[in-house]
Amino acid sequence: MRATKILERLLAAIPIMLGVAILVFLFMRLTPGDPVDIMMGQGGAVSPGEMEQLRSEFHLDEPLHIQLGYFLGDLMRGDLGYSYVQKVPVKELIAERLPATIEMALGALFFALLVAFPIGIISAVRQNSAVDRVSMAGAFVGISMPEFWFGILLILILAVRLGWLPVSGRIDHGTGLVERTGLYVLDSLLSGNRAALASSLRHLILPSVTLGAGAAAVIARVLRSSLIETLRADYVTLARAKGASENRVLLSTRCATR
Repeated sequence: MRATKILERLLAAIPIMLGVAILVFLFMRLTPGDPVDIMMGQGGAVSPGEMEQLRSEFHLDEPLHIQLGYFLGDLMRGDLGYSYVQKVPVKELIAERLPATIEMALGALFFALLVAFPIGIISAVRQNSAVDRVSMAGAFVGISMPEFWFGILLILILAVRLGWLPVSGRIDHGTGLVERTGLYVLDSLLSGNRAALASSLRHLILPSVTLGAGAAAVIARVLRSSLIETLRADYVTLARAKGASENRVLLSTRCATR
């Protein structure tokens, strides 16, 4: 049953991805400015013949629907194009930055769960108390707060003012880290390099907190609502009537909400 649901989701994602690809193509093509002029403007003066040759090479002299066909065909083959700013294929740029993106996403998820679970559980158990109201007010602020503003605020306080955390980068120079997977925390653990592990974790804190704060607020509110609803169930009332401890009741409700 689960395999069928996953297959349905994957099939439903195909037209969505196709629609997004078409919209991206149209936005890029309908944006004012000639891509060839932009590319050639970085390399100095060129002749009109060279510009026409480049325009023909990228099929920019073809009708819009023909260009769209070439664009979708390249995507199907995994050809994401060439960056004329970085002078390398786009796939290489993505592959170079993907480990840092994965590491940052996992750090944000870990922070969100670490903060959301205790807040959601305590707020549900002590519903309408001062702790609950303060926690939910903080969650509301976390949902409403723009991530870019929160990130700047953390940089100014924790990095610039207090000097506790680094502003940029992924690791300090001179740690001697041997890269294996591109995930610096994992590579530090695999190589047993404690200095690299401490440095990579310090660099990961600010982006993880910035990206995970909003998710933590959402998870805390959803968890609180689910636990409150479950705590009012008949089997919970029966368990309490039979003398079950509050910790055992909470454990059973958390299992039921999964």
